[in-house]
Amino acid sequence: MRKAITVMFVLMLVFGGVQNVFAQGQKSTTDAQEVTTIQLSIPDPAQSSVGKMAAYFAQRVAEESDDTVKVEVYADGILFGGDQNSAINMLQDGGLDALVLSTSVYASFIPQMNAVSLPYLFANYDQFTSYLDGAPGQELLASLDKLNIKGLALSLRTYRSITNSKRPITEPADLKGIKIRVPNNRLWVDFFGGLGADPTPMNFGEVYTALQLKTIDAQENPVEVPLANKFYEVQNYLSLTNHIADSFALAMNKDVWNSLDAQTQALLQRVASEAADYKNTSDIAQEEKIVQELEELGMEVNHLTDAQVKMFQEEALKLYPGFEPMIGAEFVQKSLDFLNR
Repeated sequence: MRKAITVMFVLMLVFGGVQNVFAQGQKSTTDAQEVTTIQLSIPDPAQSSVGKMAAYFAQRVAEESDDTVKVEVYADGILFGGDQNSAINMLQDGGLDALVLSTSVYASFIPQMNAVSLPYLFANYDQFTSYLDGAPGQELLASLDKLNIKGLALSLRTYRSITNSKRPITEPADLKGIKIRVPNNRLWVDFFGGLGADPTPMNFGEVYTALQLKTIDAQENPVEVPLANKFYEVQNYLSLTNHIADSFALAMNKDVWNSLDAQTQALLQRVASEAADYKNTSDIAQEEKIVQELEELGMEVNHLTDAQVKMFQEEALKLYPGFEPMIGAEFVQKSLDFLNR
């Protein structure tokens, strides 16, 4: 039996008030309930933004299916040992049923995914969500088919900002010499290297310890990440650079997906889109509150002026020609055309 899907037939026969529950795999001619269980793996803690989205997805699937489809959520990358590239390999091969993971990680397998992360691409969150829901986002989801993965939905992540233990980052020159953890993604390496920092690719599971031991000075993520992972314990400064966006993809192993009946597929697709909308609305609403909470926990928060943001934008635009080969010039242009850029 495949690890990916567990099907349980629970039979209850009552004789004179005594209830007998037969073993998995047996069938009753009278009262049988078939339950499909899907293991959903996420890289972040259960209390994180993506953890809450996964919990919402699981709850709504149970409700919509009358408990005939069960989603079990496994947080902190426990099913893939914290190695996010390995998670994609496992999802391809059926070692994982379902996964929520950043497009920045998928970009190592599908370069087009990096289009979402072109620095300062989106003017606002409305534009960002329209991109994910529109033709570019749907093309990115469909591109997962070549990996034997069924893409269900893309949800936004709030813009990424920088935390560090050295100094406020309010202009590109402040990054000079800062050793900053980045995803294992060339776009991030070239972007921060182009701004004068020392970008250091590192698995996310290693980041807290590396910050604590001062192996690295800084990291960059949406603001909910340093809160959920307690980076405020080992970082002094939060600078709201809002430099790059990325997205979370909710996806399933294609063989697992194909083993489901059409009704279950439609239910999962519908609820996945609903969960993405839930996360988008919740994340945007919580962003300012999270920044305030990090400040209350002792971080110095640096709000950049429009002039300071423009300095970062101008430096980023100089790097765009180098980003095109990583993504594909055609899809970059398609993205810019969609955004009327």
